[in-house]
Amino acid sequence: MNLTAAAWRGMTLGGYFALFTLLIAWYGWLSPSSSLPTYFVLLVLGTPLLLPLRGLLHGRRYTYQWSLFLALAYLTHGIVEAYGTPDDRLYAGLEILFALTWFVAAIGYVRSQG
Repeated sequence: MNLTAAAWRGMTLGGYFALFTLLIAWYGWLSPSSSLPTYFVLLVLGTPLLLPLRGLLHGRRYTYQWSLFLALAYLTHGIVEAYGTPDDRLYAGLEILFALTWFVAAIGYVRSQG
């Protein structure tokens, strides 16, 4: 695919913010955890997403590179949730989709930057 860096960056940010929004909605309202407090689950799952925020918004190549590892962690979480919690398979599938979008688009952005 021959996309520009701006297109890859937009797709990366789209996947990133969609994943962030999904996790807040999923664990905050749609299907809160019954065994853990909601604030704890949101803190554990949401805080790591705040780490690359500034670098992603500013288009820093290095941040895009290391944020790929974070995207893989959320991809793994989505796969585990899809397998382990049948009631939340829709949300887990969306998490997998958004994490994959973030991952693939960030690779495209890094490659387009040189």
